[in-house]
Amino acid sequence: MEGILVQAAPVLPVLVIDDPALAVPLASALWQGGISVLEVTLRTGPALEVIRHIRQELPEVVVGAGTVLSARQMQQAQQAGAQFAVSPGFTPALAEAATGQQMPWLPGVQTASEVMQAREAGFRQLKLFPAGERGLELLDSYAGPFQDVVFCPSGGINPASLARYLERPNVICCGGSWLAPRVLVEAREWPTITGLARQARESC
Repeated sequence: MEGILVQAAPVLPVLVIDDPALAVPLASALWQGGISVLEVTLRTGPALEVIRHIRQELPEVVVGAGTVLSARQMQQAQQAGAQFAVSPGFTPALAEAATGQQMPWLPGVQTASEVMQAREAGFRQLKLFPAGERGLELLDSYAGPFQDVVFCPSGGINPASLARYLERPNVICCGGSWLAPRVLVEAREWPTITGLARQARESC
């Protein structure tokens, strides 16, 4: 998982796509802006189809499945071509599924107990979710006791706060939905999305 996050840095786009026909143009727009790793959330009916389309048409892009809540979803995502999985939380069942399927997995954590549980299960790259208002404070607090853990904060991060997160030594990249908001995707504003991607990469 670490290699994928290093490639994603500084930003991992978190995508919600309702129309499979928009999948490849959106991924292409992000690619042109310098983004080569995407997270397609399983929050819409066609999400698995979206993953398939991007994998088939843009093999140079690394595609992951986000909002993975069960072992079954993880299996379905992998069968659709997802190269990694992201979850908002951590459960032993998901950890077992990820290990059994040899699926790179980024589990979500918020508390120190959750970090310890994920760490004991062998996971050192974690999603801090939601980052929100306390994200920076939590990262600073966790830097001491969890020196072998790195985070991908997500949820509540925007262009104005991105640089402050990336300054933290225990942050490997940040998840962000602002790179491809639904209103721009539905309007097919591909040049604007390319510009947002390029701006995110060049600002850090």
